[in-house]
Amino acid sequence: MNRTIGGFLVFAMMIVVLLGLLQVVNWIPSAVQDGGFSRYRSIDEAREHLKLKRLFVPVYYPRSVRWPPALVAGQARPYPAVVMEFLKSDADETALAITQTEGSHPLLRDTVPLEVVRERTAYPLKGRAALLESGLCRTGERCSRISWNEEGYRITVAMTESPVELLRIAESMLPGPGPAPGTVGEKN
Repeated sequence: MNRTIGGFLVFAMMIVVLLGLLQVVNWIPSAVQDGGFSRYRSIDEAREHLKLKRLFVPVYYPRSVRWPPALVAGQARPYPAVVMEFLKSDADETALAITQTEGSHPLLRDTVPLEVVRERTAYPLKGRAALLESGLCRTGERCSRISWNEEGYRITVAMTESPVELLRIAESMLPGPGPAPGTVGEKN
């Protein structure tokens, strides 16, 4: 009888140890993934989960771009970053991609890559030094991209349209006075 009770105690202790190990194994992925690259249902959800100092989002969207974003994804580790992709209003192709990365880290995703850069110029974006590029995408259609540093982040906005629309979008992301409507890119 003592053997049965001792065997039962050993068995019960093994079950407790096994359950403890299973809890640890179950906890590890969530601890590792917390802050890792994830998709979000909305811009507000990404802002809440990633706890960024600021998330730069345009106020202006041309009619050729469909709202809401088709993709909102980001990460807190190894460096804070967010990517938002918007589809064309008349097709299920990416028309606009906005990426925000901390410091000088690389883009999370380049869905509107310029295959051929035809023009690259420094552009004063509401008093900030920006790099404006235009050329052709992989598909052969016109593409443009603008990048600048803002509050410790690198912002990149790329789209499958002319630089004029791209500049309107980028300027709507920043506080401060910009050019009057209809004068984007014009020199006074």
